[in-house]
Amino acid sequence: MEKPITNDDEKTVAQVLVEGLKQEGVKAIFGIPGEETIDLMFAIRDSGIRFILTRHEQGAAFMADVYGRLTGKAGVCLSTLGPGATNLMTGVADAFLDGAPLVAITGQVETERMQLTSHQYLDLTSMFAPITKRSKQIITPDTTGEIIRLAFKYAQSEKPGSTHIDVPKDIAHTKTSARPLKQHHADPEYAPARSILEAAELIRTAQRPVILAGNVVVRAHAVNALRRFVDGLHIPCANTMMAKGILPSDSPYNLWTLGIPQRDYVNEAFDQADLVIAVGYDLVECAPLKWHSNPETKIINIGVRPADINRNFQPETEVIGDISYSLDHIMDIIDAKPEPHWIEPIRQQMRNEEDELASDSSYPMKPARILRDLKNLLDKNDIVLSDVGAHKMWVARHYHPEEPNTCLISNGFASMGFSIPGAISAKLLHPEQKVVAVCGDGGFMMNSQELETALREHLPIVILIWQDDQYGLIDWKEKERYGESCYVSFSNPDFKKYAEAMGCKGYHAGSEEELIASLKDAFQQDVPSVITVKVDYSENMKLSAHLREALKK
Repeated sequence: MEKPITNDDEKTVAQVLVEGLKQEGVKAIFGIPGEETIDLMFAIRDSGIRFILTRHEQGAAFMADVYGRLTGKAGVCLSTLGPGATNLMTGVADAFLDGAPLVAITGQVETERMQLTSHQYLDLTSMFAPITKRSKQIITPDTTGEIIRLAFKYAQSEKPGSTHIDVPKDIAHTKTSARPLKQHHADPEYAPARSILEAAELIRTAQRPVILAGNVVVRAHAVNALRRFVDGLHIPCANTMMAKGILPSDSPYNLWTLGIPQRDYVNEAFDQADLVIAVGYDLVECAPLKWHSNPETKIINIGVRPADINRNFQPETEVIGDISYSLDHIMDIIDAKPEPHWIEPIRQQMRNEEDELASDSSYPMKPARILRDLKNLLDKNDIVLSDVGAHKMWVARHYHPEEPNTCLISNGFASMGFSIPGAISAKLLHPEQKVVAVCGDGGFMMNSQELETALREHLPIVILIWQDDQYGLIDWKEKERYGESCYVSFSNPDFKKYAEAMGCKGYHAGSEEELIASLKDAFQQDVPSVITVKVDYSENMKLSAHLREALKK
């Protein structure tokens, strides 16, 4: 039963919820309305918050995911009950594992129907619980303010992630005296002097220290401190996929990216190291077993929270607190290490091989050449989003951004379909920057309907499709194990015509020259653009064979 109206000043739960979103600083909500969210939709309309209507709830969740990554504030996505809510779950799970603050709001059946077998009813709070930090349903209207604040507090606190609010239809239009709660901002916490001294001594006595920098460095706004630390102490540094751009690409201490499935040259540096300094490293980004093969190699963990438990990641000491403070104070008490000449042969191998791979201008195009051509056309603050597939391995290995958060990758959850919705969100936040979604033909077709969203919202993103007419990463893995592949091939539409049918600009790049010309033209458009280029994925197995041979022990 609805609560009787007793006070003309009372508002509905939907109105209070939207007031709470506004108080939390929400500027945009991504989603699809339904019958159960009608009250919420009209409250949003009257609030001044921008509602971006998407073509699939998964797209809405990925947009909120990237919004959270780039702002540090929770992105918000909304769906109705049942299939609308389950469609959100992939993007919500992606935010949960990758540490992107996100609040998902779902509609629900009336409370009186929850105890019965009921049309479209699912226990959404239970379903979202494993993929969120908190999943709550508003049953008592007067708790609305607390539930909103709880959702944002947990979504945005370290480690950030997704939270969920479920709103039954009858509760949404029930009157309440509840109001949004104020935000409380905690002061930074600083590592104790003892742990700083212990870490400094381990670094001082190490002969071959190496840094592994993770995405928490970016989230904690500690990139400048890390750069001072690397340059000041002369310590080589590799980054995870989600921390690309932490060092300038030409830094003499940059070991580029760690984490592709194969052993790579960067693993040689970790094999030779006697100390690994993990800075802002999250185990979900890259399993410790991939880089900690020598049990004699000591580990320091510098982060904002203690390390997760893993038998291959057992630090000698942990420096827990504000990362910039920790790095600067360690620097203050130790001298610079000698220049790390021992890594130069490794770095030279990496550079020489990349130059060789990127020098081939044949068609279908080589992956490394596509990425070099793309990088040459972008400014340092332009944004590339990689979808998931074989191209992601090449982006990880051969795309070297100059700044953090300019190469975004779904890594912890590794979900196909991430790049196009993510690019929409990135362009919404940074309209002055070029935004490119790099995807395979498989990933493109998973959320290509959001091209219409980008067009309607006047967001001229550029989508670069690497076409090979198959699920290339699975083809690669099957061939590595069995020498052949099966069930990975498919047909594709004419992507140029597909884009044009949706009111976008379409291109077929039949050579390297045409790719460069297409990219230049696309960056001048005021509508979304889709560029297709055929890719030579025979390079995948060549790379696997080459690395096995080059890195034999």
